[in-house]
Amino acid sequence: MEASQELERLATNYALEAVRLDKQGAKGMAITMYQKAIETLLRLVQLYPDYNLNKVYIQRAIAYQERIKVLQGAIGPAEQPAENKEVVEGEKPAEAKKASYEDLIVKEKPNVKWEEVVGLETAKKAIKEAIVYPVQRPDLFPLGWPRGILLFGPPGCGKTLLAAAVATEIDAVFFSVDAASVMSKWLGEAEQNVARLFESARRTALEKKPAILFIDELDSLMGKHSSEVGGEVRVRNQFLKEMDGVIDKGKNLHVYIIGATNKPWDLDWPFIRRFQKRILVPLPDHHARLMMFKHYTSNLLLAPDVDLHELARLSEGFSGSDIKDVCQSAHLKVIGEFFESGQAANKLAKPRPLRMSDFRQILEERKPSVSLDMLALYNRWFEAFKAL
Repeated sequence: MEASQELERLATNYALEAVRLDKQGAKGMAITMYQKAIETLLRLVQLYPDYNLNKVYIQRAIAYQERIKVLQGAIGPAEQPAENKEVVEGEKPAEAKKASYEDLIVKEKPNVKWEEVVGLETAKKAIKEAIVYPVQRPDLFPLGWPRGILLFGPPGCGKTLLAAAVATEIDAVFFSVDAASVMSKWLGEAEQNVARLFESARRTALEKKPAILFIDELDSLMGKHSSEVGGEVRVRNQFLKEMDGVIDKGKNLHVYIIGATNKPWDLDWPFIRRFQKRILVPLPDHHARLMMFKHYTSNLLLAPDVDLHELARLSEGFSGSDIKDVCQSAHLKVIGEFFESGQAANKLAKPRPLRMSDFRQILEERKPSVSLDMLALYNRWFEAFKAL
C-alpha cells in the first residue's frame, strides 16, 4: 500500500511536470503526466475514502481531465474553455469563461471541528486572534486585523485542516485553489480569473458572510524563479495587486487569504510581507502524537498489549500524516492476514485484534517523512520571519 503522503507527493509532482510540459507545447508528454496525476489522485481517494480533502482531489482530477480533452482536441472550438477560445478566436464568451473559472474553484463550507486538529495549540491561538475574534467582535479592533495568514511547515502536519477548521468556526465560504491548477488550466486568462476569485470573495463578504481564500502550494505560484514566462509574471503581479486591495482597502470586510507552503524559503519577499501572520505548523509533540494514535485507533480492535504511550514515544519525528499511515498500515496488515487465511468467506468471522507487534513492525519499516535537516530549515526561517 502506498502511504497517503507519498501519493499526494506523487500527484503534485506529476501535475507540476504536466504544467511545465504543457507550457512548452509538448502536448503528448503533458497528457501523459496529467493522466498520471489523475490516476494517483483517484487512487488516493479510493484508498482513503473518509479523508477530508477528497473533494479537493476529485476537483483537481476533473480539472486535469478537462485539460487533457483540450490538448487532445476532443473539445470543439465552441466548447473550449475561455483560455483556449481566446487563442483560437480572440474572444472570451461569458459562458466559456465561467466554465474555466468554476472548474478550478472548490467553493464550499468545510465541516472540520477544532478538536479534529490535534495539537497545534500555538497555531490555533494565532489564527483565532487573527480571524475568529475579529469576526465575532469587529468593534474591538479599531486598528483593524490581519487579512493575510501564511501557514508553513513540514508536509502532513495539518495546514489545510487548520484553514478548514477556522472556516467552519466562523461559518465562512471556503474558496480553495491550488497553484498547480492556476498555472495549468488558466493559461492565457489567469490574471482575469485571479481578479474574479478575489471579487467573488469580496462579494461574499459584502453579503455579510466571511470568505476565506485558501491558496495551497503557495510557493509554486509566488516563489522565486530564475526564469519566468510573461504569463507567470502577470499572474504574480495580479495576486499582489488583489492582496493589497484586501489588506489595505478592505475596510471592515471579512475576507482572509490563507496561504500554505512546505517551502517558505522559496517565497519572494513582496509576498512574505503581505502575510501579516506567519505561523509555523510543526511536527506533533509527544502529547499530540498520543492524541493522534487515540483518534486513529478509536474504531479499531486493539489487543490488551497495545501501549499508545509507547507508540507515541517510538514515533518521535513523525508527522500527523505519518501517524495516520502507520495506523492504516497496521490495520491493513491484519486485514490482509484475515483474507489470506480464507476466513473472510465466513461472514461471521472477524479479523484478530491489532497487537503491539503489528505496530512495531510498521514503525521499524517506516522512516519519518521529514528529515532533521528539513526541520532545521523550518526553524531558521521561522526565527527570521515569524509573526504570530
